[in-house]
Amino acid sequence: MSKGLQIAVGALVIAGLLGWYAATNLDRIGTFQYYQTLHEFKAAGEVGRPVRVHGYVAPGSIERDLEQRRVRFAVVNDPPHAGGVQTETLPVLYATLETPDMFKDGAEVVVEGRLADDAVFVADNVLAKCPSKFEAQATQPASF
Repeated sequence: MSKGLQIAVGALVIAGLLGWYAATNLDRIGTFQYYQTLHEFKAAGEVGRPVRVHGYVAPGSIERDLEQRRVRFAVVNDPPHAGGVQTETLPVLYATLETPDMFKDGAEVVVEGRLADDAVFVADNVLAKCPSKFEAQATQPASF
C-alpha cells in the first residue's frame, strides 16, 4: 500500500469517527449550563443529582456551627440590595468552616452539591463572586 493511500485511509477513518461523534451528540448541543438559577432549580425539583445553583446569600442567614464544623445559610434568587420581598429561599448546609473570603451576607454565590430528601441543599463547594466595588472605575483624563 502506498504512502498516499495510507494517509487517505487514515484521514477517512478520522473523519468517520468525528462524524459519528457529532451525530451521536447532536441532542446535547446548546444544553450546557454552568449553573441554574434558583427559580430553574426549584422548577426542576431534582433530588440527589449533582447540580450548581446560582443565587445570593440571604442577609442574616449565615450560621457557623463551630462544634460540628459546618455552615448553614440560605440562598435567594435576587440580590438583596435590589429590594423587594424574597419569597423563595434555598437552605444550604456546607460541611466545613472554610468559606471563600468574599462569602458574606448578600454575596453572589454558586453552590455545588445535591438537594437532600429533607429539602436542604448539601453543598460540596461554595464559590463567591467578588463584589462590583472591585471593578475598575472610569478615570478622568489628565489635564495639564
